Amino acid sequence: MPMQTILIIEDEKDLAELVSFNLEKEGYRTLTAFDGAEGIETARRELPDLILLDLMLPGIMGMEVCKTLKKSEKTAHIPVIMLTARGEEIDRVVGFEVGADDYVVKPFSTRELLLRIKAVLRRSLPDSTESRIIKIAGVTIDPDRHMVVCDDEEIILTSTEFKLLLNLAERLGRVQSRDLLLKNVWGYNYVGDTRTVDTHITRLRTKLGQAGDLIKTVRGFGYKMEEQ
Repeated sequence: MPMQTILIIEDEKDLAELVSFNLEKEGYRTLTAFDGAEGIETARRELPDLILLDLMLPGIMGMEVCKTLKKSEKTAHIPVIMLTARGEEIDRVVGFEVGADDYVVKPFSTRELLLRIKAVLRRSLPDSTESRIIKIAGVTIDPDRHMVVCDDEEIILTSTEFKLLLNLAERLGRVQSRDLLLKNVWGYNYVGDTRTVDTHITRLRTKLGQAGDLIKTVRGFGYKMEEQ
């Protein structure tokens, strides 16, 4: 596998250098940007495999950087992990709503960050077993090309949204608990943070438009996808 590139958008230069040093020890190539505008420009130019994005940045704030990148077809597929000193649930929810794939609260350990990075990168790649094209009502899912077409229009999804949709589609008609979706899609457990799933389901339904009605809520338990 070629060396994977991680872009660090962080205005605390000491922290950015420390994270860069530890990631390069693990075999990653790193890029750094110290404000939002530079981060957006670097992401568009270099197209990294993953972005570590600080929430509190000079100029363009992290939320706006994430929103900008996720709106562009060129950069929408790049997974984003937000780094922030703010740990309130509302911040996590807003981060997920603008397209972040994960959220790490400062101070964090190098080990925790590496685990999160590996989990996000793993789910952003198509699995070798995911080779068949899935068609449900007006939705076509092509795992190998990481593509979703809804009523003849391509839908741009983040890696996490794609994995979530694929997980539900592959288990058509079967109810998936929030805890199971966390395990299968995120690759590790957010203890008690099932709101993460709800937020991503809401975004996924919105992007699918009318086809979002294929995803059903099972009150008090989780979700399922079924043909109407």
